[in-house]
Amino acid sequence: MKFEEKTIATEPIFSGRVIQVQVDTVTLPDGEQAKREIVKHPGAVGIIPITADGKLIVVEQYRKALNRSIVEIPAGKIEPGEDLTVCALRELEEETGYGTQNVTYLQEVVTSPGFCDEVVHIFVARDIFKLDNPAALDDDEFVEMSAITLEEAQNLMAQGAICDAKTIIAVMWLYNQQRK
Repeated sequence: MKFEEKTIATEPIFSGRVIQVQVDTVTLPDGEQAKREIVKHPGAVGIIPITADGKLIVVEQYRKALNRSIVEIPAGKIEPGEDLTVCALRELEEETGYGTQNVTYLQEVVTSPGFCDEVVHIFVARDIFKLDNPAALDDDEFVEMSAITLEEAQNLMAQGAICDAKTIIAVMWLYNQQRK
């Protein structure tokens, strides 16, 4: 592999409920050594739910790392051994109360490859329908759902309320779909 860095040693630093942190000692392509601080993450899914009238379903929630609320597409962490599509449908149901029989894998996105191995798998959900008895949110999750137009999404991006990569990808994908 071009510019490969070979790991010589790994020192675990922290192991939490969601992430682990480690410091790797690596050999660089020129033979020198360096340290790499790495966050290990189990991966996640993001879902682009589209209503029959072409609106995007989003959720607003507080993100402690940013110390503010942001607007995002529904998303969540993949459980160990969980199928990606099953995870996407679960998160759609928990965060929005919607279901679908029409979900398509779009692509994977690496969020911060300079220090984190997280991969977010993006899905598109069409033909969504409100569920009578949807699964509940996680105990520590508080979200407010809304359906927004492409123009509203673009305004939220301009205001900084939509600022995460997966949701920006969703808005750009929706923009491209509506241009076809």
